[in-house]
Amino acid sequence: MLKPNHNYSDLKDSYLFYRIAQKTRAYVEKHEGAYLYRLGIGDVSLPLCDEVIKALHEAVDDQAKKETFHGYMPECGAHFFKSAVAGYYQHRGVKIDVDEVFVSSGASDELGDILDLFDKSDDALVIEPAYPAYVDANVMAGRKIVHLASGKDDGFTPLPDKNIKAQLIYICSPNNPTGAVFTKDKLKKWVDFANESGAVILFDAAYEAFIEDEDLPHSIFEIEGARTCAIEICSLSKTAGFTGTRCGYTVIPKELEREGMNLNAMWVRNRTTKTNGVSYILQKGAAAVFTDEGQKQIKANIAVYKRNAKLLTDALDKLGIWYCGGKNAPYVWMKCPKGMSSWEFFDLLLEKAQIVGTPGEGFGSCGEGYFRFSTFGSPEDTAIAAEKLIELLSE
Repeated sequence: MLKPNHNYSDLKDSYLFYRIAQKTRAYVEKHEGAYLYRLGIGDVSLPLCDEVIKALHEAVDDQAKKETFHGYMPECGAHFFKSAVAGYYQHRGVKIDVDEVFVSSGASDELGDILDLFDKSDDALVIEPAYPAYVDANVMAGRKIVHLASGKDDGFTPLPDKNIKAQLIYICSPNNPTGAVFTKDKLKKWVDFANESGAVILFDAAYEAFIEDEDLPHSIFEIEGARTCAIEICSLSKTAGFTGTRCGYTVIPKELEREGMNLNAMWVRNRTTKTNGVSYILQKGAAAVFTDEGQKQIKANIAVYKRNAKLLTDALDKLGIWYCGGKNAPYVWMKCPKGMSSWEFFDLLLEKAQIVGTPGEGFGSCGEGYFRFSTFGSPEDTAIAAEKLIELLSE
């Protein structure tokens, strides 16, 4: 008889967004015609930029002609796309070999797939509050989770604890949900910790394009020693609006080895076995992101989300409420007022101001008492929501 993966029985119910949907639906049913200001979902609201659309159309036309038609693509990524990514790193002073870049269908897929490289006996360290998929993907694989709490005192960017033993370390910077960004000094301590212990850092850099402070690192490979202990996973979803188009990339240095096995070579073997690659059309569109004009256009879109963030942080400043994020990330993470729980604050915002955000408790127990706003909504809705927030919490 077939034996299913019983690790799925150990998964906690993914109730966060389901519960949010239930509450908002009940409110709308009770208040017919009510308009909600949705600042919860982390999906973009602006379309793909013109340079990407142009490249996608050209790629579609290529597929209509025999001389330019493309069938199967290289499983690890087309050379033109990998070269564009390597050039992007080079502009920031980080040297990446083309063969160290792997195309993916997005960070979410890759964060789960990359676990194929590691033994199930390896423990995974997750810094919380955290993107829930870090925990769930490892539970599905039967891996033990080591939880490291972060909080207001450490700016939600904790230092390694040498008493904690784990072989995999998840770091997301800029962070979802907190919007906090690790400094070079703090990342250096994590890199040294990983090299000393033999651990591997899985560095989620999905939001690096939102960093504006020049002294903050966009990539873990800006840190000395990272090439022997880190894998970087990136996405074009929030950077360039690819949430519905799906394309990203992963960087695995050739120096990264454990127990005589080379992780770059292992990932080549994995991809050439388990995938047929990302389509030519999507890779052409994605490569356009890294052109001079593409960079100019996506930065204009990011600036819209940054203005949304400033509307919200200005409101919180006026109210005297503690928060982090917003400036270098598309999320604003605020302390709930007057000791309210995350869900109590959710209900207050929904009932009194028609604002929908995300309770921090859904990102781990140390997120209780905090609340996340996404800045990906429309500027008009965000401006009204900020005014409503001031009005409500000033009372």
